[in-house]
Amino acid sequence: MSSRTAVVILNWNGRKFLEQFLPSVITHSRNSAEIIVADNASSDDSVAFLRENYPEIRIIQNNANGGFARGYNEALAEVDADYYVLLNSDIEVTSGWIDPVIDLMEKDPAIAACQPKLISYYEREMFEYAGAAGGFIDKLGYPFCRGRLFQSIENDTGQYDDIKEIFWATGACMFVRADVFRKLGGLDERFFAHMEEIDFCWRVKNEGFKIMYCPQSKVYHVGGGTLPKKSWKKTYLNMRNNNIMLFKNLPSEKLIEVFIARLILDGVAAFKFLFDGGFKDFFAVVKAHLKFYSLLPALKKERMQKEHKSVSMIYRKNLVYEYFLKGKHRFTDLEQDLFSQDS
Repeated sequence: MSSRTAVVILNWNGRKFLEQFLPSVITHSRNSAEIIVADNASSDDSVAFLRENYPEIRIIQNNANGGFARGYNEALAEVDADYYVLLNSDIEVTSGWIDPVIDLMEKDPAIAACQPKLISYYEREMFEYAGAAGGFIDKLGYPFCRGRLFQSIENDTGQYDDIKEIFWATGACMFVRADVFRKLGGLDERFFAHMEEIDFCWRVKNEGFKIMYCPQSKVYHVGGGTLPKKSWKKTYLNMRNNNIMLFKNLPSEKLIEVFIARLILDGVAAFKFLFDGGFKDFFAVVKAHLKFYSLLPALKKERMQKEHKSVSMIYRKNLVYEYFLKGKHRFTDLEQDLFSQDS
């Protein structure tokens, strides 16, 4: 494999994960890629630990914790490679995890990004929430995966062992062409964390590239390492960032109908939080919308400068309706012919 690949692990106060998982990365990557740790101004002893125990590992030290998006943008600007691998610090990789993905991307220049199969580190027969067997969104922008619809996570029985085009590749372990990453300006730093990889993949698809899933590569992900799964901060980031992503990328003819529907559904979600005693989550939804509205003038200017078109792999129904009212809890329950090339 002649292409230069760099595995870049973004770390923030994650010494325990580096201690636990970096050995597997080194063992299974040293012959295929350069390994780099980008530190987001950690206040623990992560950097000292690396220097003492892994002096061969290159360390890039960011001046501040700008979150996932800014952290990777700053670090990758200093990395000279043909392919970047954005890898969470809480992932255990396996033998031969790099080569199948790079080989797939080398064979097709239209593939800009790709992800492996993500399995739960703790429940190793199940897919992992953050990426499973590849990401998609529905017509209203709700993200889901092959192997995970909302909180319903499937066992891995080999049902998704086919190479497949997807809509988004998980930021937990995303392979991306360095020239495409640079051309698109990297990740949107306004997102800080959550959904920035979906926004990036949508922008990639608007440029005519493809996103793929490669099951011949498999990794195990802990998940929830930065924010717990139930967190008002996560609610805020997901709600705010989803609205930003939709406004940035939707075709103009779909903006009004999608945002009317989302305003209603986000309101329903907010009051469900409230009735369930989730006062912080209720106010997180309100705060997310207010922040989004404050960004609209800048977002409108951005939209005027870019082309927006229908792209492939968007599910042309509403997943909320399909899941909660029709009881479709597995990816295979969805109508597969509605993942058309013309969403």
